[in-house]
Amino acid sequence: MTTSSCPPIADENWPAEIADMKTGFASALNVYRTMAHHPALLRAWAPLRQHIVKDSALGPVRSELVILRAAHRMGSAYEWSHHVSRARALGISDARIRSMAGTPDGEDGVLAGAVDALFDGARLPSHLEQAIAASIGRQAVFDLMATVGFYSVLGFILMTFDTPIDQDVVDEMAEHPI
Repeated sequence: MTTSSCPPIADENWPAEIADMKTGFASALNVYRTMAHHPALLRAWAPLRQHIVKDSALGPVRSELVILRAAHRMGSAYEWSHHVSRARALGISDARIRSMAGTPDGEDGVLAGAVDALFDGARLPSHLEQAIAASIGRQAVFDLMATVGFYSVLGFILMTFDTPIDQDVVDEMAEHPI
C-alpha cells in the first residue's frame, strides 16, 4: 500500500473557508476530503456534483453503469469499488455490474460503447449519439458526456494522490467481493 502525498483532510484540519461544507457531501468520502486541499475547487465542484450525482437525465441506474464503465476504463479502483457498492444499493446485480468491465449486451452495451468512444476518440459517433437520444433523450446524451468527464477528473485526482478507498467500502468488498 502506498502513502498519499495529499491524504484526505481529517476533521481537525478542515479548511475554515469551506467549514459550511464539512457536514455535507464534502466530508463523507475520501475523494472529497482530498479535494478539500483546494477549497475553491471543492466549492465550485459542488453544483456540478449535484447535477451529475443527483439530477442527471440518465437516471440513477444508467448513471451508475456509465460510472462503472468509466472507472473500469480509467483503472480507478476507488471509483470502481465505490460504484459497485452504489450499484448494488440500487439493486443492480453483480453479474450486470461485472459486465460493465467486459462486453455488456443491449442498452448496457450502448452505454459502455458510448463511454469507450469518449475515452478512445473524445467524441460520440453519430450512431451512438442518435441511439441514446432516441432511447432516453438528448439531455441524457449531454449528461452521459458530463458524467464521463466528471468521473475522469475524479479518477485523475484519486490516482494521482493514491486516495484510499473509504473503509466501509473496503469492508463491503471484502465481505461481498464482486
